[in-house]
Amino acid sequence: GLVGSEMCIRDRGGENLSPERRRDRMKAFAKKAVSVPLSVRTGDLRKRAASGIVMLAIAVGTLWAGGIVRDAFFVIVGLSCLFELARLVMRATTRLFVRLLGIVGGAAYIGYAVYLLMMIDVVPLLVLLFGMVICVDTFAYFFGRTLGGPKIAPRISPSKTWAGLLGGAVGATLAIVLYGQWGLPEEVNGPVAAYSAVVAGIAIAIIAQSGDFFESWLKRKAGMKDSSNLIPGHGGIFDRIDGLIPVVILVGTMLIVKYPHWLVV
Repeated sequence: GLVGSEMCIRDRGGENLSPERRRDRMKAFAKKAVSVPLSVRTGDLRKRAASGIVMLAIAVGTLWAGGIVRDAFFVIVGLSCLFELARLVMRATTRLFVRLLGIVGGAAYIGYAVYLLMMIDVVPLLVLLFGMVICVDTFAYFFGRTLGGPKIAPRISPSKTWAGLLGGAVGATLAIVLYGQWGLPEEVNGPVAAYSAVVAGIAIAIIAQSGDFFESWLKRKAGMKDSSNLIPGHGGIFDRIDGLIPVVILVGTMLIVKYPHWLVV
């Protein structure tokens, strides 16, 4: 019966799963036999939306304030994310060297992204960066939940589908096209053609999803559903910016090479 199914799910991979992870596995097992209505699949939307609005308001407020307030916000978010990453690493392995390597690597990964955010001196570009990742997450959520379809890597992240990736690319492209007509500097505002926006949107969606997959893999190793319970409906800080980090690293590194005058020296 149900107990036998749970034991089968738990033992199949030989993993020592937490109660939360076992519950998720049981839900996935049940969904194979029962068609879940759309209203149930999107039942957490209100909570997610409310938390998202609060997070967006805080981010916009700090960008508007600028200066030390903005930089302090980036540092606090980065340190919080690093703490959650270190917690995942500590639970994922008992090997001291691997723990040390994971935490040091995570510090470099997150720290470089925070450094780039603090160095970018064009507020509209920062807004576009945040907006693109928000659109990727939002469109991927709706496309994935409504269309469903084949999973990208079910053993790493069972909820990620190819439809969701398509939605993320659509969201990023729309953000680039719409925002490119208003806020970017003239030297790049004009050249934002349709084909360029599509290529950039696909690239941003793939990079953002890669960051998401990295955190999902780490959480699976740690046997944890979320990096923390700090944000209702969203989990932790790392859960919210896992896609933003690699996008910032990609765009920020490109700025260093091509548009260094947009950075604070």
